[in-house]
Amino acid sequence: MNSNEHSDLLRQTVSRLSEPDSLHGLFNEHNDGDPLPSAPVLAEIVDLCRAILFPGFYGKSTLNSETLPYHIGVSLDRLVSLLTQQVLAGLKALPTQEKSATAITYDFITRLPELRNILATDVEAAYNGDPAAISYGEIISCYPVIKAISSYRIAHELLLLGVPLIPRIITEMAHSETGIDIHPGAQIGHHFTIDHGTGVVIGATCIIGNHVKLYQGVTLGARSFTLDDNGNPVKGVPRHPIIEDNVIVYSNATVLGRITIARNTIIGGNVWVTESTKPGEQVIQAKKRKSHVVRPEDWGCL
Repeated sequence: MNSNEHSDLLRQTVSRLSEPDSLHGLFNEHNDGDPLPSAPVLAEIVDLCRAILFPGFYGKSTLNSETLPYHIGVSLDRLVSLLTQQVLAGLKALPTQEKSATAITYDFITRLPELRNILATDVEAAYNGDPAAISYGEIISCYPVIKAISSYRIAHELLLLGVPLIPRIITEMAHSETGIDIHPGAQIGHHFTIDHGTGVVIGATCIIGNHVKLYQGVTLGARSFTLDDNGNPVKGVPRHPIIEDNVIVYSNATVLGRITIARNTIIGGNVWVTESTKPGEQVIQAKKRKSHVVRPEDWGCL
């Protein structure tokens, strides 16, 4: 193939890749240079939030009580600038949004103190729930649940403020980093923890109460989907479990559908749960029956 043939092949490929019919739903056309939210910038935003929420563990490590207000002020100033830009980019996908990016950003900033308060309960739950943990500092610095739950709680607040796209990007970055997949739409109470964490999935319409503990590989998912007249899933229908207070779900358990796991329930490992439980119930695998030995005289013939 000569150079002219190569050029023709490239032109033909460009033409095919530019056909409108092949781009349906796959092309984000920028108007006046407006970009989509940037994953690297959102990663910096999450890092800034963690540095504010857990000072000395994230961000600058040379803090003391005297310099803390200064460093928090500098971090907040940078956070406001970056987040306003990213929220503005996200709002381009939702032109009906009435609040401005600046208003949303400052609403989010005012929620950071309460966000720290609830994350403190998550750290406490992780520490009290793991005999191997030797300090809160170890929990904050090393445990993947803190990275996952802090990203989730940041994303959840942004979702409540009406920010599109960005919350999902933030939780998916945490999913890639930790192996823990928490949809920003889930509702999770205080003192929440996940031991080990890898492979945990928490669906968009999950409601999780207080003092709930999950182990690795747990799925809180949907059993089935309501379909429209065209056979497509109906959006926004509650389809994930409700987990009440003081529930423990052990490793690799699968809990599916809009069922209620009542308070004080314990769900054992490797079970499949599709029905609601009663308070204090234990759901475990049935014990295997002893093998029955069949003797030749029982066969009736050889």
